Amino acid sequence: MLKVNEIFYSIQGESSYAGLPCVFVRLTYCNLRCTYCDTAYAFYEGEEMSIDGIINEVAKYDCKLVEVTGGEPLVQKGSLNLMKELCDRGYETLLETSGSLSIKDVDKRVHIVMDLKTPSSGMVKKNLFENVNYLKTNDEIKFVIGDRNDYEWSLETIEKLELSNRKILFAVVYGKLKPATLVEWILKDKLNVRFQLQMHKYIWDPERRGV
Repeated sequence: MLKVNEIFYSIQGESSYAGLPCVFVRLTYCNLRCTYCDTAYAFYEGEEMSIDGIINEVAKYDCKLVEVTGGEPLVQKGSLNLMKELCDRGYETLLETSGSLSIKDVDKRVHIVMDLKTPSSGMVKKNLFENVNYLKTNDEIKFVIGDRNDYEWSLETIEKLELSNRKILFAVVYGKLKPATLVEWILKDKLNVRFQLQMHKYIWDPERRGV
């Protein structure tokens, strides 16, 4: 059994999958408390569901792209079995994770989008940097940037962890750093990173759930 906050059908708002229709399975609980968190309602709210029950709900949307997110989905060990089962049933499965818990045992068929928490999150000490060793070549690493210090920290971390050949995402903290500012920094420094917006927040009310 897993505690599920919500299951909904929307477009993928982030990562290299941005813009594609996707079913989201948002699991309850998170071990972090980021300053800019936009899903605090997932810390505790939710209902117990079996893996079969979750997949039956996902199947109603007739969409083969599924993201397991949170909260932090890896807090619940059953999430590993959920993702394996989704892959076994032919779903292209994404995992959105904070990077604070081990991804070692995540099914290798799962496409991982992993945060590395920047200083303004208040959670930088929670980064489990050894996770980088378990990322596959097509997985993605996301830096959410709220100010110039976050940006400089991200550059230093990319160099220190030798991530320059990885798929790197740079995003702004919504409402804190202007997207144009981050884009200007990226272009000035000629970075090989993908800039991303949280697309769903520009389509719908940013406070709306289930989108």
